[in-house]
Amino acid sequence: MSDSSPARSAVPVLDVWCELQCPDCHTALDDLRALRARYGDRLELRLRHFPLEKHKHSFAAAQAAEEAVAQGQGWPYAEAVLARVAELDRKGEAFLVEVAWELGLDAEEFDTALIDGRHILIVDADQAEGKAIGVTGTPTYVIGGERLDGGKSQEGLRERVERIADRLLAEAGD
Repeated sequence: MSDSSPARSAVPVLDVWCELQCPDCHTALDDLRALRARYGDRLELRLRHFPLEKHKHSFAAAQAAEEAVAQGQGWPYAEAVLARVAELDRKGEAFLVEVAWELGLDAEEFDTALIDGRHILIVDADQAEGKAIGVTGTPTYVIGGERLDGGKSQEGLRERVERIADRLLAEAGD
């Protein structure tokens, strides 16, 4: 059925396997912003967690990002942390709470969430799923069943994502 009513089928999903202490994910921010600007709500960007052992604050950062999702500010929070990776390296968990406060979120709740571990299962599940589908580093994108590894090189990656998204959108319009 092809019409322009808002009750379209589900939009294509771009899973972004990310780690908030990762310099390569910081570099990918511009691509993610460009994709959101180009597609808006025609493409769902989902933040998926893949904390790496070499970054000691990455697991806490993933939990903090999930608390931001719970408070309705997942992407703004993730972008704010990624934009200041060096501060996360230096300040650790205190920085994660600081960013929440700066964004007007309930910073006390972030602190409590990091202590009580309420989001650990989500982070663990994302990491396990990532490993199961072959994610080895970040950022890694999955769209339309294709895995694109941005951890080695991000050259031309946004264009590949756009080609796949455009194809999926065209197919959905048939």
